Amino acid sequence: MPISAAQRAVLLAATTVLLAAGCSDNGDDEPAGDTPTDMAGLAAQQLEWAPCPPPSAAEGGGPPPSPLPGGTAWECAFMDAPLDYDDPGGEKIELALIRARARDQANRIGSLVFNFGGPGGSGLTALPSFAPDYEKLRSRYDLVSFDPRGVGRSEDVECASDRDLDAYYALDFSPDDAAEERTLSDAQKKYAAGCEKDAGAMLPHVGTENAARDLDLMREVLGDDKLHYFGISYGTELGGVYAHMFPKKVGRALFDAVVDPRSGTEDGALGQAKGFQLALDNFAKDCVAREDACALPGSTPDEIESFITGLLAELDKKPIAGIGDRKLTQTHAVNGIAQALYSKEYWQYLEQGLDAADGGDGALLLSLSDSMNGRNQNGTYSNIQAANAAINCVDFKERYSLGQAKERLPEFRKASPVFGEFMGWALASCSQWPVPGAWDHPDVSAPGSAPILVLGTTGDPATPYEGARAMAEALGKGVGVELTYDGEGHGAYNSGNACVQNLVNAYFLDGKVPASGTVCK
Repeated sequence: MPISAAQRAVLLAATTVLLAAGCSDNGDDEPAGDTPTDMAGLAAQQLEWAPCPPPSAAEGGGPPPSPLPGGTAWECAFMDAPLDYDDPGGEKIELALIRARARDQANRIGSLVFNFGGPGGSGLTALPSFAPDYEKLRSRYDLVSFDPRGVGRSEDVECASDRDLDAYYALDFSPDDAAEERTLSDAQKKYAAGCEKDAGAMLPHVGTENAARDLDLMREVLGDDKLHYFGISYGTELGGVYAHMFPKKVGRALFDAVVDPRSGTEDGALGQAKGFQLALDNFAKDCVAREDACALPGSTPDEIESFITGLLAELDKKPIAGIGDRKLTQTHAVNGIAQALYSKEYWQYLEQGLDAADGGDGALLLSLSDSMNGRNQNGTYSNIQAANAAINCVDFKERYSLGQAKERLPEFRKASPVFGEFMGWALASCSQWPVPGAWDHPDVSAPGSAPILVLGTTGDPATPYEGARAMAEALGKGVGVELTYDGEGHGAYNSGNACVQNLVNAYFLDGKVPASGTVCK
């Protein structure tokens, strides 16, 4: 069935997420926790808040953010930060911030800083999109978010032209022979060279440790003694790194959709393959339970998934019509399926898209893939994927060649017949990166920190549920407070579950720490 303009607009507004992080111990806040003398000027800078302009192409484009209920307008500003924190008196970069003032200024607690994940997601576009969900929290907090270094309106990373990105994302990212392997390797080399040409000296400094230092500078510039923080997906890893570096500066903090801090590149990718496969299994079970109301062929979940793998095999041989002169390839289809699994609300689009693709119309799955890749309807791209690559590759040490990735494919195929092949080959995505990585996995131990809520969702595809317990344990006794949402999707608070929201709101607004092990259904 044809995709409507309204459907495409909804899908292209979706936000996406994935992994990264780690650093050294500073339990006494010295020297990282206290502002060094040569950073005193940066900490004392006054932000010039002004009405927000429309999002840039790198942020995803679109109109300026609409006022909140009651007429509160969004304000934007730039904060100066060191390019290199080892040389705080040297070159500076600008980081873009957005805020909406608290409704009750007389009882204002402070700023609540959001990071929505990626890495590479723009906080300047995400926060206004989800702000209605946070109106309760805005009663006593200024809602604040930002584009991290390398992202969006901040000093960003670009890797290729829009035309070249169209070709790049249409490639076969699960090569079947030596010729396709060479094509993929050459494309990855060209992509990495483009990033280096554009970002140059900034590439070594876009990692999570520097983003955590930016958070602490932001805390001081905003005038807060403690950082109150709401991190989602990769934002949980950034929050964990911050807590490790600045444990005594942690205020009230929530980690939602939690990245497993024990995971390196391979473990993280394998966990995601299993997580997306679990979500696809749940989608197929739901489809079967709806019987004739489900448009997909098959009377069992296995039959529905066999239909999906068969469709992908056909697309590998011959792409089908998509949008305009762009075709739906196998790679686009897998991306589109993954994008729809981030939220149960998108399962209806996944069902429609698979049914339409079976009939030769790939527009809906291609729109979902475009949303994953940050492609706008006008053909421009946000820089979410470029920033994602730059941050991940400078964070993680592992460098897998295509040959090494190929050796690990059997384990990935076993984890997921739909996603395993692609996530296995993706191990090599940093193989040609011009900057070395920093760590095997992040250290998030945070002795002396205030309690941090760590919220996992049982059906989360992108950050599997097990990561929440691992994060709570890694933060340390008395710090990580493990909570569970027994449901589907990536992120629990924005699911609308009343139990989750009541627990989180009581914590942020009244300081009530729930019992670790609490389960919401």
